[in-house]
Amino acid sequence: MFLIRRYYSSVKRIAQIAGANKPGDTLQVQGWIKNVRRLKNNIFLDINDGSTSDKFQLVVPRTLETQKLTAGSVVSAVGRVQVAPNGHYELHAENVQSIAEGHLQDGYPFSPKQQHAPEYVREHLHLRSRIDYIAAQMRVRHKAQKAIHDYMDELNFVQINTPILTTNDCEGAGEVFRVQPESEQLLKQMSRPNVPMEESYFDQKAFLSVSGQLHLEAMSYGLGNTYTFAPAFRAENSKSPLHLAEFYMFEAELVYMEQVDELAAFIECTLKEITKRLLNNSASDLHFCQSRANASSDLDWMQVPWTVMSYDEALAVVVANRDKFKTPVSADDGFSKEQELFLVAHCGAPVFVLNWPTQQKPFYMKVSRSDPQRVHALDLLMPSVGELCGGSLRESDAELLSKHPKFPKDLSWYVELRKYGGLPTGGFGMGFERYLQLLTGVKNIRDVIPYPRYPHSCKM
Repeated sequence: MFLIRRYYSSVKRIAQIAGANKPGDTLQVQGWIKNVRRLKNNIFLDINDGSTSDKFQLVVPRTLETQKLTAGSVVSAVGRVQVAPNGHYELHAENVQSIAEGHLQDGYPFSPKQQHAPEYVREHLHLRSRIDYIAAQMRVRHKAQKAIHDYMDELNFVQINTPILTTNDCEGAGEVFRVQPESEQLLKQMSRPNVPMEESYFDQKAFLSVSGQLHLEAMSYGLGNTYTFAPAFRAENSKSPLHLAEFYMFEAELVYMEQVDELAAFIECTLKEITKRLLNNSASDLHFCQSRANASSDLDWMQVPWTVMSYDEALAVVVANRDKFKTPVSADDGFSKEQELFLVAHCGAPVFVLNWPTQQKPFYMKVSRSDPQRVHALDLLMPSVGELCGGSLRESDAELLSKHPKFPKDLSWYVELRKYGGLPTGGFGMGFERYLQLLTGVKNIRDVIPYPRYPHSCKM
């Protein structure tokens, strides 16, 4: 353990140097050469180690060995920190070791000095972490996850690892991926009477999870407030820049939650707080992503109270402006993305739409006792991405729940939660990649996740 600790303390990440070092300090850096400039006595190497979008300059004596260094190669250098004429730190290297050759002339798809279109970069998923804006996106993604976990822990929520394999379709929309072993021989070995062979592994159909909500509810009935951050899967034939077949969901379940407007207030507070932390911890990467996406760095929605309106009020606004839309306006089908963005612009702030028509929402949402045609549900609409969160109070009456026309068969355990010491709960889910799009201004959701999966594409 001593040797490991000593090794890691000897190499400085470039992002740490400005804040932790001063001129004259001796340190070691490692990274990829991004650019080489050769002068009479010295060679100037711009290197990057993935910790920041900024390049770090090495000043290397020109020798027969250092003359061979080329862009794309990986080097390790030891030297003293000095201040360059531009005011930035640089390293005057006393020792430079080549760790690996770059071979950029042997088919490497990216030119170091050229900006490549996202569509082209996406064709080379295994190499795209070398692209500066993708690397910045991944660092922002990491810090956003950490902000969520830290904040929820401070609020004493318990994180639950909800299952990826499940036997239910939480949303009831049928947009599920079926799971079964590839081996037909295994299925035959495990087959049982009266069980279809393709179901013989679990003795029933199994799917990739579309949401961890139902499992989260079960844990909340014994643990109190819970949350999960987990992958979700939707089998949709959509090539929209806002949809993926595999994505991540931040979902939370709150006990003793009896008012949907209180749930909305919790969501607003949570999103503003984790965003504030991200702005404090990742400002440089955020601004870099925003500039590359030609997006504004002003997150105006952080500074204003968010609007709350009923579904009927929102529909009235949309109907009154129906001549402005390309998409049809229908009271029975909810709002199109175009209409969602109009509502946000109309209100000048993010919008919570509450109390939705019962037929538009899943079985688990609590039916209004004063108006059975409405459920205590909410959608959060945000600039640029439209719907970001969906949530609701959960139906707490076991009899009403079991009699719901959309109630799935083989979900008796969900009713039993209410039977044995049930309590009122409410919760929400947020598409994590859409949140990243909202922050960074990136237009296509495929560029905020490491390995995007979508119709006709599951590379690597």
